[in-house]
Amino acid sequence: MNIQVAKMSHKQAISECVDAAYAMYIERIGKKPAPMVTDYTEPILKGFVHVAVEREEIKGIIVLIPKKNYLLIENVAVHPGFQGQGIGGELIKFGIEYARKANLEEVCLYTNELMTENLTYYPKFGFVEVDRRIEDGFNRVYMSKSL
Repeated sequence: MNIQVAKMSHKQAISECVDAAYAMYIERIGKKPAPMVTDYTEPILKGFVHVAVEREEIKGIIVLIPKKNYLLIENVAVHPGFQGQGIGGELIKFGIEYARKANLEEVCLYTNELMTENLTYYPKFGFVEVDRRIEDGFNRVYMSKSL
């Protein structure tokens, strides 16, 4: 598997991957999760979106947004057909290494509080909860990992 910067030609596959990955949360949250309604054009053009590709097939994506002194992991999604293969973990490790290479102080991310699987998953990579707040109508849990 190769992790590379996404191209505009990947946009449709990125949206399909994200929609498939987050579909299970619609009923739980009561609406589409934020990543499902995101237009990925600008993040792709800015080089923020990276894709996990094997044999030209996108298996997962990560959106990395560098800030002044930290990296925001805006989204991690693995297509359900490829979940359980360690792809999400590889994408998160890629994001952490990306931040280290950029000499950033920490990596931050957030998840919906109803995506309870994530609340036990991200700490496995050293993330700790730092805040909870409502944004854009979503109850978000913010997590951070110091580098």
